[in-house]
Amino acid sequence: MTIFQPVGEKGRISSVDILRGVAVLGILTINIVGLGLPDPSYFDPTGYGGSSGWNLRVFFINSIFFEGAMRGIFAMLFGAGIILFIQIKEEAGAGLELAEIWYRRLILLIIFGVAHSYLLVWPGEILFSYGMIGLLLFPFRNSRPRNLILIATGILMVGMILNFGEANTAKRQQKKYFKALEMFNKGDSVPHSTLMDYYGWIERYAVMKPTEERLENRVRNMQGGYFSAVKEMAKDSYYFESEYHYRHNYIDILSMMLLGMALLKLKVFHAKRSFRFYGLLVLIGYGIGIPLNYWETTIYIESDFDLITYYDLLRSYDLGRVPVMLGHVGLVMLFCKSGFFKLLQHAMSAVGRMALSNYLLQTIIVNVFFIGFSQYGRLQRYELYYIVLAVWVFQIILSSIWLKYFAFGPFEWLWRSLTYRKFQQFKR
Repeated sequence: MTIFQPVGEKGRISSVDILRGVAVLGILTINIVGLGLPDPSYFDPTGYGGSSGWNLRVFFINSIFFEGAMRGIFAMLFGAGIILFIQIKEEAGAGLELAEIWYRRLILLIIFGVAHSYLLVWPGEILFSYGMIGLLLFPFRNSRPRNLILIATGILMVGMILNFGEANTAKRQQKKYFKALEMFNKGDSVPHSTLMDYYGWIERYAVMKPTEERLENRVRNMQGGYFSAVKEMAKDSYYFESEYHYRHNYIDILSMMLLGMALLKLKVFHAKRSFRFYGLLVLIGYGIGIPLNYWETTIYIESDFDLITYYDLLRSYDLGRVPVMLGHVGLVMLFCKSGFFKLLQHAMSAVGRMALSNYLLQTIIVNVFFIGFSQYGRLQRYELYYIVLAVWVFQIILSSIWLKYFAFGPFEWLWRSLTYRKFQQFKR
């Protein structure tokens, strides 16, 4: 029975916890826009929240250093987690029951994700997708790192091909839209295929570039109290857990999880590779990713956030964000190996050990402010980061104090207790 229990403190890898802490704090830099402003603010500053001055600078910085990278690190660590979760138990002789526990763990995560999305009012949450996609990982647990990297690369290439197709579809729809308008003005009959593209572009543009009336309606509903916000976001939650999930997340998240499994097997996350190795990871990752992200973001801004330009740049999205993500990993591992700022390392490790609780707590805190106090849509983009900074300080302090008295974060304890069907030790 001792095989089937959570990994003890001696079995934890400090550098993995630190990296997870960085990721869970960093992901708020991206999520805060979706939590505090109506879409399309996330990818188009002209939609809401300001698109000049510091608002534009914040968008620029996020697009270069954080967009996709923090999400990618989080997904990689989840993939690495299957190795950490299973390896020790398999080596200790665990049998079929291990698979049962793993799948129960993921089904619980799916349930947490649905509650997070609908009840805590955050359609952009990732627990549902992690649980769903994690169901596929078990058969890969003994795969060689090289094979995992090749599969992950192949999945990313499929995503790039789909992005090329999406960009071509958008261009065709826009072209046929203007052609149909011309034919309408002349009184000519419009072919069915042209008409379909005409309406396709109208629908696409309405979603990606909503009218001011529609944006204000969302803000009004989000400021109308908790139940009004739940109702307003329900359609978005359904979309993100259905169509969006199958179109995007099985490429984005699955590839990163498989890559994370490979990097853990290669001891990259253990901070045990050489300083030279991690230094090269930083130099190559940032050397490729930052210039490419800079170029993409500059082109997008200069186009005045043109919709066709947005789709065109999606084609090279992964070529920029994946190297930056790996550069971040290298930098954090250098920080872990350096031995400097031990107090900060300990604090970030505590944040990472409570990653699930801190992730959910971010939504709770932020939505109490935005929904509970009717502040949704009232702040400019750059002002959102005052909240981010306050949440960071709070969670760093809280996590360090909490783990002095308790063995797990509250949601980690609940997750583990339900996974093993036995109340886990809570207090130290």
